[in-house]
Amino acid sequence: MKNFKIEAAILAIGLALLGTVLKNGIDNVAFKDRFVSVKGLAEKEVMADKVVWPIAYKDVGNDMVALYNNIQNKNKAIVGFLKSKGVQNAEIDIASPQVLDLQADRYNNNRSPYRYNVTSVITVTSKDVKKVRQIMSQQLELLRQGIAIASGSDYQYNPVYSFRGLNSLKPKMIEEATKNARAVADKFANDSGSRLGKIQSASQGQFSIDDRDANTPYIKEIRVVTTVNYYLKN
Repeated sequence: MKNFKIEAAILAIGLALLGTVLKNGIDNVAFKDRFVSVKGLAEKEVMADKVVWPIAYKDVGNDMVALYNNIQNKNKAIVGFLKSKGVQNAEIDIASPQVLDLQADRYNNNRSPYRYNVTSVITVTSKDVKKVRQIMSQQLELLRQGIAIASGSDYQYNPVYSFRGLNSLKPKMIEEATKNARAVADKFANDSGSRLGKIQSASQGQFSIDDRDANTPYIKEIRVVTTVNYYLKN
């Protein structure tokens, strides 16, 4: 009889535990059906840390040897100008000139008195963006030496600025985006009379690096959007 009472007590406790587990399971199923999906944005403006500056000029003539000598002299003058402003040899690259023979192109309706049209490009690649931008503002000095640099209308010769320090900014920006997402989710939960539960899932959007605007391409705007799904509780 005594053993029967013990077994009955154990059975009763087991049934009670089973009921609790079943209830929690049912609650969890219902709980998982209710969640809110929110997005958090983080933005930051940074200065570019690398610049590629193509310095291009054109020359025309009928004597190829004379053109070659003229280009050599102009290249020497441009390199001298750059070095006088603090640009290092390793930052300067002189490309082979591009020569267009206007008489050899049968599809070209050449009305120019010159046969050859030559484009020469010297490229400065530097991590010192501030220094190079200062030199850009002084390039009119080359006009005194008879060197006309291609204007900004030739888009292929516009300076290109980039930012390479993204990895160092990622952790803090992701944290900020996640906090912003949490704030949005809290507001939604409060407005709906609910409470936030655990994170159901989260995904980090791609980082984007764009020019802040067309006039300041050396200032970059970095953005990331994080999507987070939170469970909702009553």
